[in-house]
Amino acid sequence: MKIGRRIFDTDNGAYIMGILNVTPDSFSDGGKYNSEDKALEHALSMIGDGADLLDIGGESTRPGYEPVSAKEEQSRIVPVIRRIRSVSDIPISVDTTKAEVAKEALLAGADMINDISCLTDPDMPGVIADTGCAYCLMHNREIFEYADFRRDVLNDLKAALKRLDEAGVNRAQIVIDPGVGFAKTIDQNLQVLKYIKDFHSFGLPVLLGTSRKSVIGKTLDLPVDERMVATVATTVYGFEAGCSFFRVHDVKENRQALDMIRAIRNVKDEG
Repeated sequence: MKIGRRIFDTDNGAYIMGILNVTPDSFSDGGKYNSEDKALEHALSMIGDGADLLDIGGESTRPGYEPVSAKEEQSRIVPVIRRIRSVSDIPISVDTTKAEVAKEALLAGADMINDISCLTDPDMPGVIADTGCAYCLMHNREIFEYADFRRDVLNDLKAALKRLDEAGVNRAQIVIDPGVGFAKTIDQNLQVLKYIKDFHSFGLPVLLGTSRKSVIGKTLDLPVDERMVATVATTVYGFEAGCSFFRVHDVKENRQALDMIRAIRNVKDEG
């Protein structure tokens, strides 16, 4: 899969997507990086720690978040994209649900759109088709009730993929995110992880985003700032289940875990 200038071997590789929230109210790191200088410093730090791509968000998606206008979201992320792009060619993803924001972010130098809404903006498929950018389609829905949870989640994604097909989006542009933490109970989030291989049925790369989320906090009774080890555990689990991308706050620790697994897998037998 091509994202920006880089080719990702999604059949064999394991890639770290570092989270950069330029928001005042994100659940884990809101307000830490909401200036251009701080954002650039953190981006470079994550690159140094082994991030393969960055995901920049200008609107919090935590429970009870306050929506912001497209203009405000653009004002937060576009300058940061330009600053990062001026010093690095690392692939940049933008976490947005708005086609208008996506278009401006791509013009500023972004390479990928990470849409947590499962296509609530009817103009998003056209932007993805017209630009040819990479696109992460995450499972989400407004109604949290399911007749058959595992089947319904896959059917929701199937319907969204059909819309992308009809808009002319090439399947080679698409990554699937099961949507841990969105429109799901704690038990349903754990089911998503247990049956993560379900999502390979689409024949597309899978991105896993569990970093510091409430499913970890509530399962283990941990505050946000003590969820890193459990996040690494889910990353390892996801890699063993065939996931290709891992969206995380703690780049170095997750990178080391994946590199260790790959070293074990790749060692040559003696004899």
